[in-house]
Amino acid sequence: MNLITTLSQPAVRREDQRFLTGRGRYADNTAPANALAVLFVRSPHAHALIKGIDKSAALAVPGVVAIYTAEDTAADKLGHLPAISEIKDAEGNRHREPPHLPMPVGKVRHVGDIVAMVVADTLDTARDAAEALMVDYEALPAVVTVAQALAPGAPQLHDDSPGNLMCHWSKGDAAATDAAFAGAAHVSRLAIRSPRQIVHYMETRAAWSAYEPASDLVTVTFASQGVQVPHRLMCERVLNIPKDRLRLITEDVGGGFGPKFPIYPETTLVAWATRKLGRGLRWTCERGEHALTDSHARDLLASAELALDKDGRFLGLRVRAQANYGAYVSMVAPTIATTGLAKVISGLYRIPAIRLDFDCAFTNTVPVDAIRGAGKPEALYLLERLVDTAAHETGRTAIELRRLNLLGPADMPYASASGYTYDAADCPRLFDAALASADEAGFAARRRASEAKGLRRGRGLSCHLHGTGGIADEHVVVEVEPDRLIARVGTQSQGQGHETILAQILGATLGVPVEKIEIRQGDTQTIPHGGGTGGSSSTIISGTTLTRAADVVISRGRDLAAERLESAPSDIVFRDGGFEIVGTDRRIGLFELAAWRPFGGDAIFADKIESFPTGVMVCEVEIDPDTGVLRIDRFTTLADCGPVVNPRLLDGQMHGGIVHGLGNALMEEAVYDESGQLLSGTLMDYALPRADDVPDLPIETIVTPSPNNFLGLKGVGELPTNGAPAAVGNAVVDALRPLGVHHMDMPLTAQKIWTAIRESKK
Repeated sequence: MNLITTLSQPAVRREDQRFLTGRGRYADNTAPANALAVLFVRSPHAHALIKGIDKSAALAVPGVVAIYTAEDTAADKLGHLPAISEIKDAEGNRHREPPHLPMPVGKVRHVGDIVAMVVADTLDTARDAAEALMVDYEALPAVVTVAQALAPGAPQLHDDSPGNLMCHWSKGDAAATDAAFAGAAHVSRLAIRSPRQIVHYMETRAAWSAYEPASDLVTVTFASQGVQVPHRLMCERVLNIPKDRLRLITEDVGGGFGPKFPIYPETTLVAWATRKLGRGLRWTCERGEHALTDSHARDLLASAELALDKDGRFLGLRVRAQANYGAYVSMVAPTIATTGLAKVISGLYRIPAIRLDFDCAFTNTVPVDAIRGAGKPEALYLLERLVDTAAHETGRTAIELRRLNLLGPADMPYASASGYTYDAADCPRLFDAALASADEAGFAARRRASEAKGLRRGRGLSCHLHGTGGIADEHVVVEVEPDRLIARVGTQSQGQGHETILAQILGATLGVPVEKIEIRQGDTQTIPHGGGTGGSSSTIISGTTLTRAADVVISRGRDLAAERLESAPSDIVFRDGGFEIVGTDRRIGLFELAAWRPFGGDAIFADKIESFPTGVMVCEVEIDPDTGVLRIDRFTTLADCGPVVNPRLLDGQMHGGIVHGLGNALMEEAVYDESGQLLSGTLMDYALPRADDVPDLPIETIVTPSPNNFLGLKGVGELPTNGAPAAVGNAVVDALRPLGVHHMDMPLTAQKIWTAIRESKK
């Protein structure tokens, strides 16, 4: 029997008992009380020269232990916080990557840039010292948008990046695309602005440290999406120390969504200062500084053209975009807006020719990086809004035009014109199932009922997909002990339920109850390798590798069982958690064998991380035209995530992803003023979805296994976030089109809707 068919059980998350009873081990909760407090002094200016820093009054505050500035980090030759992905221009030149030092030397480039690190006996003392620190700034003009940054004569952020250009990136066959447009019967056009967004997870970033003089070992416990990549970068590129002199630990994490993946100045500085002082430190990011420290995302301007033949078939797609990268190049940022868009811009459709051109620029804003979806929600908002526009302009319904152009099972694997191969999907089946589940036939009656109440009802479709990613540096170790299995993995849970789903996979292979399996993660001293968690790939990476490691456990156990049972290994079979001699009742259990002689198995990831889960969403909204207030009345989701390991966890991932997407669509926006001051830096100003903003969210799935890994798995966590904004956006325009509104950018706030209705009547 296939392993997946023995799973698919909606097991309750094992970790929830710990979380719900207050026994979660989060970084701030576990910090020792005697650790010295750390506070970072941050620039109030978006762009300024640092003319001087006077520490004398601050150092005189009783209880202050040390104050460090860029002068100190430069003296110790702390290095640059590097990017680990790259893009290149047409000539093959790598993107420009000016130094991103833990503390900038001589110049700050966004509000929140660190200018000093205060270490004191208490946080209150550190605050007093920060107040006494004298920093002499010379304010400079700032640029906030890409258009401002690339304008002639614009203020320059970095001397080695003239014109503030980080890279001009392009992809796709320009000649083929031009030819497609030359032969088109119709061309539809659309431009969007995808607003900048901030993740407000429940647990802000935090770090605490300890120092062992005998071994000169610094240990830092911090909130992250994986310890191995930051460990390598901190040791090799920033601190320039041997790897055995730094240990990184991550235990429980209260949400990640992307911004807890990059290496940050604060964690690096805590590790550096711990060794200098020989003392343990602790730092927790306050909610008020969170928006100035953690990476932002989605700041994109894009215009697109879609070419169609006389029958409505898609011929080609052109996209020109401007991507705002903020003040520095964050860790995986180069490929987020660019290849993140390219992976999905073909959607679920046949589009024979595609050309993409990006201008990527530095601005005086917080650096951007991955947030759930990582470049794909904005790409699919552009594409799906454009498809709706094309349907309206060519006299077809949104359903008709999509059905005409959908990829079919016979097209798989499909080599998209943007350069990515979609592994397996049944798009027509997915599409038809979504429409049936959404009661497409009853929509007209529901619209009439809404109109009778003075409301506008609209329906929006979103055909979407995700390209799973992440870092496939996984080495799983499984140890069999007399009473349990211990599995060490290199991915990192931030709430996804790894302890449950990975135990299910291992338990199903070895015939062991999940209660007897311990999943360990997040420790550079005890886990050989790991790429952390990102790109919706943890089950693919750790799940397949755990299964292979379990096979090694069985193989090694068979040899031991043969010795213990005094039989030839060829006569031993493994069944139901134990080894037995074929044709006899002689048997020894897995744990009984380990009590005689401990053993285990390990494996390295050997499949592909790439998969392309697909989905179709149908959203219906009601809008009050007098106030602009919008209510989502119905939201239907059909997803193809490959074989489902745990339906309960899948529903949780889908619900969370949809709500994240609804927040993106309806209310979330990081707003800067013209001087680079963040106007939406707190939860008083940055709106997040609440329970009454969210409708019932039924989830249905179909299964087409991926051929890229032997379990057929696909990722799921980011898929719904990719699709939800477009479904909402199309529903809003569908409701308002009779009033003369043909497009709206996110966020679709009541004020924006009300204004659009009023403007359309002029």
